[in-house]
Amino acid sequence: MTTVRIPAGWPATEEQALAVQDELRGKVVLDETGPPPGAGRVTGVDVAYDDGRDVVVAAAVVLDAATLDVVAEATAIGQVSFPYVPGLLAFREIPTVLAALDALPCDPGLVVCDGYGLAHPRRFGLAAHLGVLTGLPTIGVAKNPFTFTHDDPAAPRGSATPLLAGTEEVGRALRTRDGVKPVFVSVGHRVTLPNACAHTLALTPAYRLPETTRHADSLCRRVLKGTADPAPGHP
Repeated sequence: MTTVRIPAGWPATEEQALAVQDELRGKVVLDETGPPPGAGRVTGVDVAYDDGRDVVVAAAVVLDAATLDVVAEATAIGQVSFPYVPGLLAFREIPTVLAALDALPCDPGLVVCDGYGLAHPRRFGLAAHLGVLTGLPTIGVAKNPFTFTHDDPAAPRGSATPLLAGTEEVGRALRTRDGVKPVFVSVGHRVTLPNACAHTLALTPAYRLPETTRHADSLCRRVLKGTADPAPGHP
């Protein structure tokens, strides 16, 4: 596990973080299709917090995209690097997530974030931010629609409806299980929305959430719990 310090010059105020978003947002690439679903590698990233100790743990888990078997994994632990501000959550997570990705022994391929990309008030959620900083293709698959609206997709798996900011489509509500609440897919960087949805379906053969997210969530929670447990022989 890698230990992370808050980078020098990291934004400390809401004004500074907004300026960084404004600077980086124009670097998002939207005209690349992205890697084909079911080929190569795909990596899930997720974080777990202990706000009482000011600790965040990030996990990156690489799967074989064809078999969904785990190929590699890495974790990092660091100090929470930004206060909680809706729309700026990436600034709490990115230094530790980057460290976990950097610790992987192989190329991550497509990166799947448990959160948002363009489906963000300033069109620059974690998936977009992470994609710009790494150059990797990224998508966001979120559990809820944030502040956006959508019609309920039809019941069968694979049904989708636009996720809307007014009349602008910022993502899609995608049904990954028959009759089960949809997930909310958005582009991060270097992937089209139809391909992001196709990847999400390829990663959800049995559950609502992608296997990438399930593995990364489980790993970061286990590691966070381990950091809180007392060492043997100590109270």
